[in-house]
Amino acid sequence: MHARPLYGAEAESQPYALYEQLRAEHGVVAPVGLYGDVPAWLVLGHRENLEVMRSRNFSSDSRNWHAIQNGTLAPDSPLRPITAWQSLVALTDGAEHARLREAVTDSLGRVDKHRMRRYIVRYATQLIDDFAGKGRADLVADFSRKLPALVICQQLGIPQADALAMGQAVSDMISGGAAALAGNDLVVRTVQELVRSRKQNPREDVASWLVAHPQGLSEEEVCQHLRLLLVGALEPTANLIANTLRLVLTDSRFRGNLSGGQMTLPDALEQVLWDHPPLAVVPTRWAKDETDIGGTRIAAGDMVMLGLAAGNVDPAIRPDSTTAVHGNRSHLAFGAGSHECPGQDLGRAIAETGIDLLLERVPDLTLAVEDEQLQVVGTWMSRRLTGLPVVFKPRAQERPAAAVARPVQEAVQGQAAAEAPQRSRRSWLFWRRRR
Repeated sequence: MHARPLYGAEAESQPYALYEQLRAEHGVVAPVGLYGDVPAWLVLGHRENLEVMRSRNFSSDSRNWHAIQNGTLAPDSPLRPITAWQSLVALTDGAEHARLREAVTDSLGRVDKHRMRRYIVRYATQLIDDFAGKGRADLVADFSRKLPALVICQQLGIPQADALAMGQAVSDMISGGAAALAGNDLVVRTVQELVRSRKQNPREDVASWLVAHPQGLSEEEVCQHLRLLLVGALEPTANLIANTLRLVLTDSRFRGNLSGGQMTLPDALEQVLWDHPPLAVVPTRWAKDETDIGGTRIAAGDMVMLGLAAGNVDPAIRPDSTTAVHGNRSHLAFGAGSHECPGQDLGRAIAETGIDLLLERVPDLTLAVEDEQLQVVGTWMSRRLTGLPVVFKPRAQERPAAAVARPVQEAVQGQAAAEAPQRSRRSWLFWRRRR
């Protein structure tokens, strides 16, 4: 059976076209090739992706992979860093996974949502003030990449002075370029120093809660999970903010719907999660025994990759992918089952509150280039916007005291919504959720 390569310039430049070619040739599950002609299965169907996520027939432990068992995976394969087994919540099963998952979810659950939203507003205000008087900005470099780094590092316990360096280091790691190893080294050193500090002087932050959790994580396990939280939260949240802002600035269909009161900001964020999930492919599932997915026989030990982006445009659930998806959270962006993303509400809160404040403070944002000139780069696993240049009327900074004191309202059932002070209604205030 012919296996198309999932990597390379052609495949990575037009991934959705490749998904549809694979779907036409093979149906809901397709054979693909990875670096070094390593064979794998890519799940293309929405229902079938959920089946793999929820089934005990598939493991997140790469020691079940025949390429590891047989020693056929090359020592220098670029797949090793992302599939090598570690005592991580993302790469374990059963009781070990439950132990680690409990520590992570309990620690994230202790984050004070009201306090976190005050930090989101504070940092977003600072970032907007940095460019508000210039009349132009790059919303990727100046806003969407910086805001998650500042907020998430604060919640984990990393000093504000190190936050932007952490954001850049994580971006370097994910890019896989020459700076990837240096970026990883900086992240590892930073979390190691943080954990040693919190063991001696605990504070009200995620690092301290992981260190002290009753499940008794080792120092190495705490460090690795802080690293995982950084990688799993910074880049996806930055991309969610950037892609949502691009939609606002370039898609007249949505701008018209929003101005007519048909769509709220949370609706728009969900649309982006359907169309541009933070991870396009998750390569960490392996068949424990011979099994069947959508009529395709899968051998024991085969790698089965979750096609989140492909599943989100499955014609079985979205016959017309250009139609807006209102109030529908059944996308695959955050996974499902026992490995569903535990930090998704944190990412949504940062994106929604930050974008809401930006559009209120700078309501006349206009794209400075044609949409076709915007560049997207990435790999077979994920893609990101490289820049989003905008122009607007220069405006004065907001007083720091007022920025911190801005009332922030906790929305019903914990969903993020920043409540603006009473002032004249502006053109972008239709973004606020309907009340």
